[in-house]
Amino acid sequence: MHLNIACIQMNSAGNMAENIASLTLLVEKAASQGAEFIATPENSFLMEEGGERVLYTQENHPGVLAAVGLAKKHGVWLLVGSVAIAGEAGKTYNRSLLFNPSGDITAAYDKIHLFDVDIPGDRSYRESDKMLGGGKLVTAKIVPGASCLVPGKENLGTRHQALGTTLGLTICYDLRFPQLYRALAKAGATILCVPSAFTKITGSAHWHTLLRARAIENTCFVIAPAQTGEHPAGRQTFGHSLIIDPWGNILADGGEEVGVVMAKIDVDEVAKVRARLPSLEHDKAFS
Repeated sequence: MHLNIACIQMNSAGNMAENIASLTLLVEKAASQGAEFIATPENSFLMEEGGERVLYTQENHPGVLAAVGLAKKHGVWLLVGSVAIAGEAGKTYNRSLLFNPSGDITAAYDKIHLFDVDIPGDRSYRESDKMLGGGKLVTAKIVPGASCLVPGKENLGTRHQALGTTLGLTICYDLRFPQLYRALAKAGATILCVPSAFTKITGSAHWHTLLRARAIENTCFVIAPAQTGEHPAGRQTFGHSLIIDPWGNILADGGEEVGVVMAKIDVDEVAKVRARLPSLEHDKAFS
């Protein structure tokens, strides 16, 4: 089964309405180029620093409502890399949301590993000051074209209705915890999603290496849409949205500019690579 994938590379800032407008144009561009599955980066709708925050629920968040409309309008599977959803004690969950082509939310993942680090030459980050960490492994099946027919597009439902592929959902700093990706692969994931806002310093050092490692060691495709450029309070992100195959080959790299990066993947390649190198079957318990 072939799947046309698009990663949206953004430079989100502190104005949600402007970020939604930018995302809308990029999703439209990806859909016009034949994308069936579109993934956006972490913090797609807001990259804020300080100041008073408005806490939205999943039901009333302007970005979530916009995403519903975009998925329905273009008849695509849309993964919003992350959005801040109100939690307890004035904190938020950093949540990935998957929308089907009817605009329904079919999966939600709350970022497990929060970015509390001091980066030499950069700054300190304390996500746990404002965020709550999740604790649940999340996989989700997508079936391209099976949910609705969009005028002017082929209805792929009949051809794909018995097929589909399974996503493993993660966010940004999760990338540094390989046990999470192993668990996702063991749970059936064939595409690992890593929407991110990686810092420029850590991205320059580790981004490509870590993403290729997650693909190779778990024999999965890796889809990593990213933020790029300078954001509020001088925060800088690395860009380089990537699509990587199960052998570790980089199929597409978004560089440092805002835009759309696309690749057509053969989902069946996962089974072929696993047959050649069945490392997932060779895990051993140890103490």
